[in-house]
Amino acid sequence: MPNMSRAVLITGCSSGIGWATAEHLATVGWKVYATARRTEDIDSLQERGCKLLPLDVADEGSMREAVTQVERAEGAVGVLINNAGYAQYGAIEEVSLDQVRKQFETNVFGLVRMCQLVLPGMRRQNFGKIVNLSSMGGKLTFPGGGFYHGTKHALEAISDALRFEVGGFGVDVVVIEPGLIRTGFSEVAVGSIEKHTLGDGPYANFNAAVARATRNGYEKGLLAMLGGSPETVAHVIERAISSSRPRSRYKVTPSAQLLMWTRSLLPDRAWDTLLRTQYPQPAGR
Repeated sequence: MPNMSRAVLITGCSSGIGWATAEHLATVGWKVYATARRTEDIDSLQERGCKLLPLDVADEGSMREAVTQVERAEGAVGVLINNAGYAQYGAIEEVSLDQVRKQFETNVFGLVRMCQLVLPGMRRQNFGKIVNLSSMGGKLTFPGGGFYHGTKHALEAISDALRFEVGGFGVDVVVIEPGLIRTGFSEVAVGSIEKHTLGDGPYANFNAAVARATRNGYEKGLLAMLGGSPETVAHVIERAISSSRPRSRYKVTPSAQLLMWTRSLLPDRAWDTLLRTQYPQPAGR
């Protein structure tokens, strides 16, 4: 199909994996539409060959307008990379439902809506690729991260269903499962604990330990050494969207390989015992 669009639309490009992916794909020749809630946050991506669009995955009008602009220029979104997301950490009992809803609105509902908006164009041209950024946390759960992990588990299930439903229309669905990536993730996660939990409540020691373990995991120790950079993920995404038959899942970094393999081997009680070596278990008197 001579007029088939291969234009790439990426959500959440203001930092980390989104930024690195937009920069890398533009450098190697893809037509990239990089997005962020505020385009001034990604001005320098324009100098690297990206086209910039405002896009907030928690706002219906913003999502519609971004997809419409790409379709007007290109005919269709050829590749959608759902990268926008963040981590809300804290004990389940203490995080407010407003914060839980915000977490799912960004990490799950926004992703789903973006898929719904681009799929008609992809089906029309019988070609498209949807790349959903999950995490090793979509296959395992760390204490204190229940809501964040819940969004990634949901993403994995939705992607599995979507892959089957749209494959016959020429659309591939790919899940990327990074391990520890050196971005601002840990700072956001730790900040969410400090901001949205009770400082002196029954989970105070637990929340402090989760914050400490999260920060340390990205800064030192074995898992930090087995981590990677945002550019590592960007190169894997390029490989996935360049393939005529991409894999359904790509694990990224040795830390993801190790932890996902360990979790697959251990029954729940053994996994909980392992976690207790890193996290104090909250308990009454």
